[in-house]
Amino acid sequence: MSGRAATIEELGIEHIPEDRRHGSAGRVFTLWFAANLTIADYVIGVLCVLAFGLTVSQSIPVLILGNALGGLTLGLSAAMGPRLGFPQMLSSRSSFGRRGNYPLGGLNWISTVGWFTVNTILGGEAVLAIWPSFNFYAAMVLLVALQVIIAVYGHDFIHLFEKIMSLVLGVLFLGVLLLGLARLDAALSFVPANGSAATASFGSIGVVLAVSFSYIMAWSPYASDSSFALELAGALVGSLTQSFDYFQALKTFSGAFGVPAVVAIILGAMAANALNIYTNSLSALVLDVKAKRWVTVIAGSLVGLALSIIGGANFESFYENFLLILDYWITPWLGIVLVDYYVLRRTTVESSAQAPAWNFPALGIYGLAILLSVPFMVPPTSIGSPVGLLSGWFGGADFSYYISFALAAVFYYLFRKSRHRFRP
Repeated sequence: MSGRAATIEELGIEHIPEDRRHGSAGRVFTLWFAANLTIADYVIGVLCVLAFGLTVSQSIPVLILGNALGGLTLGLSAAMGPRLGFPQMLSSRSSFGRRGNYPLGGLNWISTVGWFTVNTILGGEAVLAIWPSFNFYAAMVLLVALQVIIAVYGHDFIHLFEKIMSLVLGVLFLGVLLLGLARLDAALSFVPANGSAATASFGSIGVVLAVSFSYIMAWSPYASDSSFALELAGALVGSLTQSFDYFQALKTFSGAFGVPAVVAIILGAMAANALNIYTNSLSALVLDVKAKRWVTVIAGSLVGLALSIIGGANFESFYENFLLILDYWITPWLGIVLVDYYVLRRTTVESSAQAPAWNFPALGIYGLAILLSVPFMVPPTSIGSPVGLLSGWFGGADFSYYISFALAAVFYYLFRKSRHRFRP
């Protein structure tokens, strides 16, 4: 272990001087490679064929497109950090203001502790799949304790852990993918009960595209992607086992390789949660919480553990739906932040560090973009009209992510240009 990785990180959201920034494209790749080899990506593939009615051959191009769009937003977001020397959420102070950024930091705190909770529950269930006599709650406590240690050590230790996990998880999930590809003919001949061997509805395709995109895009406030291979593995296993019992189906399908495959699921949950709770701690600091980073790590982890214990084994379905709804906040935020940085070139070290308290026009544009996208939303939990009112234009698919992103980006660009043009 390198000296930096063995030392607990002392920095919180302070600016990192250029001479203290280190890393490479390879380190960024292994970080996101491991973080995206999770049960969530695998489940997307299973749902493609068992819930959304697509065949394996129909799923492949849709998953590729969803991954490409999500990876593009993630890549653009991740590239900002090394240049600015700030955590992702702190850099958006330049666009929204110091206090104007509070609601967004709060939403990111909720989102990260939520995903931490979901992954902890799923990790606990995976432990029971290979060790049925082990206590479910004890499994979750153990996983949380390990994840807290990783996050407390911080940036360099996380990079080291994800580097190791990228190799371990890559090998294990490659084995699952190869097992599925060995039975590709049988998988390709599978016809979903609610689908068609020839064509799938535009709505089903749009749903898969939106789900695949949103899972990757949701990493952008943390900020290249490897999730397509695991989603394909999920589609293959789902078409061959036709089972929603994700862990047991994977274990049975993989035969002698079954236990290592489920172990990979557990490690994947830990790899994702290391980033979830680390970013959660930074989001708390963005709210100007007066605490050390390690304190906010432990606090967020305890909240996530409490939610995991309260929710138990039947909690993740509802909570994951809730978090997908929560993800609606990210795309308009991205539209404004990316335009500010890449198009207008307004986001700098100075503008982020010395931001005014509020930027009300940016907040207004952000809220307007969300409001105008509401009729195109199709959240997992119906909350009534006007949600989804215009989603019929897209076959019932949720295209609100793209609409809110485009509206926020265009409105913000026009506002900034007009303000510059008419400034005396």
